[in-house]
Amino acid sequence: MLVLGAVLSGAIGHSEEPAPPPVLVRAATPLPGAATLHAPVAKIVATPSAAQQTGDARRFQGATQSHISRAWMAGFYPIYSTAQKTFGVNWLLLASIHMQESAFSTARGIYHGLNFAGCCGGPMQFNVTNGPVSTWDMVADSYLYGSRPAAYDHMTTVHPSIYDDFDSIMAGAHLLSADGASLALDGSAWNAAYDYYGHDATGILYADQVLGRAIGWSQHGFCINCGVDSSLVAAVHAAYGAPVAAAGR
Repeated sequence: MLVLGAVLSGAIGHSEEPAPPPVLVRAATPLPGAATLHAPVAKIVATPSAAQQTGDARRFQGATQSHISRAWMAGFYPIYSTAQKTFGVNWLLLASIHMQESAFSTARGIYHGLNFAGCCGGPMQFNVTNGPVSTWDMVADSYLYGSRPAAYDHMTTVHPSIYDDFDSIMAGAHLLSADGASLALDGSAWNAAYDYYGHDATGILYADQVLGRAIGWSQHGFCINCGVDSSLVAAVHAAYGAPVAAAGR
């Protein structure tokens, strides 16, 4: 009876639900005039095809809330935390790109093959066909810099792999860091997201949504299934996206 009572009360047999990493800082909503335009220096900039831009623009315009279980997300939290600690990139920015690219790895075909444009694959949708040194090749070994969790979903037997959650997310963090992102959710974060997708109109929409979502999470808490706040996206665009579009960069 004592054991039964303990089970019913939760003292026995109760496991705590994994929690996301702590939010380090509440980011302010950006104001117009806050832009820092790209300097003309070499960066790792994606070059999406016209077909991908068209398909992605349609996908991003229709971005709403998702329907993803908390249990599905649990395996990503230790990876986000490790990536933040290793590369100094805010995990909310990283998670927002993970959401933008593959709806937290729930989109079709994430763990095999390439996307509809035939160029990119995995949770963070790395390009493996550009090059001669592909974007993925540049950062594929990023997993070596951090401690791999003992267990998580979609652990591959061979590393590096764009289909391995740890390998792919660590590479995403490394790429964002190389393009200037840090713990701040500011213009540098916007620029890094812009580089991550590519310098075109769809890339501006992409970076606006990625940073707007990350700022919203920092202000209101990480929400797996919340849609991106359109007012925050508009504020981010006014501060960062519009000046870049006007400058044709």
